[in-house]
Amino acid sequence: MSDQRAFRCFGTRGLALALVLGVAAAIVVAPAGPASAAVPGLVRISATSPGSSDDFRSVTATCPAGKVLVGTGYEITGGTGEVVVDDFTPNGGPATAPTAVTVGAYEADPTTANWTVTAYAVCADPLAGLVRISAASSTDSNDFHSATAACPTGKVMTGAGFELTGVTGEAVVDDFRPNGSIASAPTAVTVGAYEADTFVGNWTATAYAICANPVPGLIRVTATSALDSADFRNVTATCPNGSLLTGAGFEVNGATGEAVVDDFSPNGGAATAPTSVISGAYEEDAFAGNWDLRSYAICADR
Repeated sequence: MSDQRAFRCFGTRGLALALVLGVAAAIVVAPAGPASAAVPGLVRISATSPGSSDDFRSVTATCPAGKVLVGTGYEITGGTGEVVVDDFTPNGGPATAPTAVTVGAYEADPTTANWTVTAYAVCADPLAGLVRISAASSTDSNDFHSATAACPTGKVMTGAGFELTGVTGEAVVDDFRPNGSIASAPTAVTVGAYEADTFVGNWTATAYAICANPVPGLIRVTATSALDSADFRNVTATCPNGSLLTGAGFEVNGATGEAVVDDFSPNGGAATAPTSVISGAYEEDAFAGNWDLRSYAICADR
């Protein structure tokens, strides 16, 4: 059959039908585009203070323009258990997304060693509903203080922070514990702190939670070190394959203020998304008891 006879046989309606079927076939065979990341644009930014033997130093890590803070970390270099983090404070508020974290640290006992403090900011493209929530303990001279910051109903927690007020290096954060599990999203963080040495003044512990609208795949992963009386230990919590780290936490068990978490470092970099966090702790004074360290990773779908 010639082309002209075919056109006369099927007519203009037949030609239109053929065109529609061709388009439909093209749609069926077209490859699917990549799914959007649960937390797009995730990177880790760092800032380090000068090194010296001063009693106190502070540094702020700020997210690049257009990004927001979803998680935090810090590292003390050269302090080997003689330096405690007193302030670990995301900015922002209950109606404002955080964009930076400030880390301040004091010498617990005088040391002539030079040391530095590094702040880590885990940053991402803007997340819906991102805010910073705070909760404070009582203000008194008790040996132990605790506070839990919980996200508003319907939100989940991507990261956290803490602050000790009034104790200037004489208290140690023992618990920085997000809730949640390998099957459920965290929604709150509990901060617990002990006096490292007897302190007669009044002081307060504040917990900060970084909260957002629900994030696909958000969970909490736990890793625990050996339980013994060694002076130092560290442990790494790693996100499952296909997940990225948004934030983290730690917990010291059995040392009751005698161990200092010196390193709390997410991996990644300024162009690389973090996938794990390492927590490391030294005994602040000689301690004969057994203790362990837990590292918590808050992870979301890649």
